[in-house]
Amino acid sequence: MSALDPFVVEVIRHGLSAAAEEMSLVMTRSARSPLLREAGDLSSAITDAEGGLVGQGRDIPIHLGAMAYTVKELLKVRPASGMKEGDAIIYNVGALGGNHLNDVKIARPVFVEGRLIAFALSLAHWPDVGGTWPGSYLANAFDTFQEAMRIPPLTIADTNGLNRSVLELILANVRDPVSCEGDLMAQLAATTAAERRIREMCAQYGTETFVATMSRLHDLSEAEMRAALADLPDGTYEGEDFLDDGGPNGEPARIHVTIEIRGDEATFDLSGSADRVANFCNTTPFIARSAVVYAARIMSGRDMQQNAGALRPITIITRPGSIFEPGWNAAVAAGNHETSMRVVDAIFRAMEAVIPERLSAGGPATSGLLAFAEPMPDQSWRMLYEVHGGGEGARHDRDGCPATRVHLANTSNTPAEMIEANYAIRVEKQAIRRDSGGKGLHKGGDGVIRAYRVLAPSLWLTTCVERLVMPTYGLKGGGEGKPYTITLERDGRTERLSGKANLLLKAGDLVTLEGCGGGGYGVSAA
Repeated sequence: MSALDPFVVEVIRHGLSAAAEEMSLVMTRSARSPLLREAGDLSSAITDAEGGLVGQGRDIPIHLGAMAYTVKELLKVRPASGMKEGDAIIYNVGALGGNHLNDVKIARPVFVEGRLIAFALSLAHWPDVGGTWPGSYLANAFDTFQEAMRIPPLTIADTNGLNRSVLELILANVRDPVSCEGDLMAQLAATTAAERRIREMCAQYGTETFVATMSRLHDLSEAEMRAALADLPDGTYEGEDFLDDGGPNGEPARIHVTIEIRGDEATFDLSGSADRVANFCNTTPFIARSAVVYAARIMSGRDMQQNAGALRPITIITRPGSIFEPGWNAAVAAGNHETSMRVVDAIFRAMEAVIPERLSAGGPATSGLLAFAEPMPDQSWRMLYEVHGGGEGARHDRDGCPATRVHLANTSNTPAEMIEANYAIRVEKQAIRRDSGGKGLHKGGDGVIRAYRVLAPSLWLTTCVERLVMPTYGLKGGGEGKPYTITLERDGRTERLSGKANLLLKAGDLVTLEGCGGGGYGVSAA
């Protein structure tokens, strides 16, 4: 290891990142659904032969953190000894390092001269994977079987091409098979592109050097994380935040963290959080870990390389029966992007007195999701999964940005022109929600407003939005931002919609979402 040329290590490190970036570009240029090609709800990663993350695209942090475990867990049930060159394995079950069932993974083992040296991993949010409700989000689902089809690890392709039997089974259980097949083909193409780049690096630098470099990258990231933790004061810190509902009698559900920092190691204990909730906001331990590692990087104040080595100094504790370890059959569709965000907010609040200059006040830490499903004359469905941001929380040295996304999300809104060209929907308003940010020495950013007019005879709507009840918080005395609101105008009447609901819309309905403002920072001098 000590004989490795540090310049070669850096070149390979950037080569791995570039290969993952290329995967994501292949996806966005060739995927079928607007959710992938326009909003970018996808992520790409490369792991070593044992599943340790070594390269990632500039994608979605909540995906990438979970992908640190995805191949590791896959290898426990599909040993590498049974894999062959040309194989591509499809799966979505949460027990295999996963999140929610819409996030379908393709893992391609990469062989060089008959030796398994890496995996190319593509994750894409499919617009529908079956289940009770179009789009596979059922707000009051009591188990995972109501949500979506569960795909165990199956070989979707090999050297002979596509496994048509597996493909036909999957497409027979989704509502938009054309989009899903197109997205699947894009994922296969993306992993093939990464496989080609990995082989090129092995040919240029030697397979042994390439494999040794991956191990070296883990050690470098571990050293970076240990140095970052050692810079923080030793101690025990507690923080909490709340989901809008899901607790006993519909009360807010508590997300609590106890952080213990000792030298160059840290423990994050989430066991004080709510029990398994009676909606789709449960999640997997892998998502809890993803959120913690993301927050640890923010706490460090460093732009460190994220890979498996960075996990070594961190211990993450969840409790069986809790919202973070609810059992394999729990409903988890929203926990992926809602509950994970509350983990970050709870950690930020725990560290407010210690490193306030590294933190932002509360922002739109939610998907802000409105998912529309349009039934078509041929009995198929057309899905629009649209996420909405809000105002960024202010920081110690500036106001928050308006109309953005924060923390673990990194998706774009779908352009109004694309929506109107592909769906029976008219976007009647898109604007900044003025004066929605919290007051303070530095003000929170303003949210967004978007209004959708239904032109189809019917549309099926899912809402999945937090921060309607629990507003964004300020830091160091800053004020709260205005919460999200969702309204439905129908036949001259206006009603407020719940943040977690499934309902049927009709022609002429107008659905308006107003995004939250960010929290303020500090006490205003005025």
